[in-house]
Amino acid sequence: MHEITKLPEMRAWSRAERAKGRRIGVVPTMGSLHEGHLRLVDRARDRADRVVLSLFVNPLQFGPQEDFVRYPRNLARDRGLAAQREVDCLFAPDTAAMYAAEPLVRVSPGPLGETFEGAARPGHFAGVLTVVAKLFHIVEPDLAVFGRKDYQQALLVRQMVQDLDFPVEIDVAPTVRELDGLALSSRNAYLDPDQRRAALALSRALRAVEQAWRGGEANPAVLERRGLEVLKTPGVTPEYLAVVSETLQPVKQADARSVVVIAARVGPTRLIDNVVLGEGVANDVSVRGA
Repeated sequence: MHEITKLPEMRAWSRAERAKGRRIGVVPTMGSLHEGHLRLVDRARDRADRVVLSLFVNPLQFGPQEDFVRYPRNLARDRGLAAQREVDCLFAPDTAAMYAAEPLVRVSPGPLGETFEGAARPGHFAGVLTVVAKLFHIVEPDLAVFGRKDYQQALLVRQMVQDLDFPVEIDVAPTVRELDGLALSSRNAYLDPDQRRAALALSRALRAVEQAWRGGEANPAVLERRGLEVLKTPGVTPEYLAVVSETLQPVKQADARSVVVIAARVGPTRLIDNVVLGEGVANDVSVRGA
């Protein structure tokens, strides 16, 4: 496994591989790897000849009161996991390499980035899209794989690629969950045992909405009330639960393409999750431990 920290070296490596006719796939991460990230690596491996895994905790996407400083970091552990999964190139730049100076130009997410996570975390998606755009220019991949747990993020990245004509295929993989339903997230490391149990309210709420819809209920307001009833659990503070279209717009009637998006605080930790009604939580990938 090649390990690269400098931008010109990353670009040179990728161009040399592509000159040999090899298809490059990239899996962008902020490190603190878990099985969800590694399943994205597997998916990229199936669809590309060379896999680049990026590790970079991007300061642009954290607000002033958010957890940038304490966000979990363990490069040695991440390096070992990446090698076990046969990553070809680990790209782990530091902040000075990615941002030699405070960027004056950032990618605006537009209206798609103003709701839900965008409303809860002002400036977050501008930071996400800016670093993803930089990563695409540095790595020059043919394919980029993202997880569906961050549904709005994946939607915005896909839209950016379409609107700005990036020559990159975006693949969005199913959410990876532990056997009890909790979506894998690096922030799960913040949860103590009691909070970990309370966090299951998010996936239970999604299942309750899905089951009500499969039972014939299509009114979004009724479905949302059903989900919130389940989400309101001791130790959990709901932020939003909404039944929306694939593009996060309001719907009059829920159908198989509708998405249920959810966010809540479990103690001080903020978690998000979602489900596409026609696919269901059961169609996500379940693993034992993470």
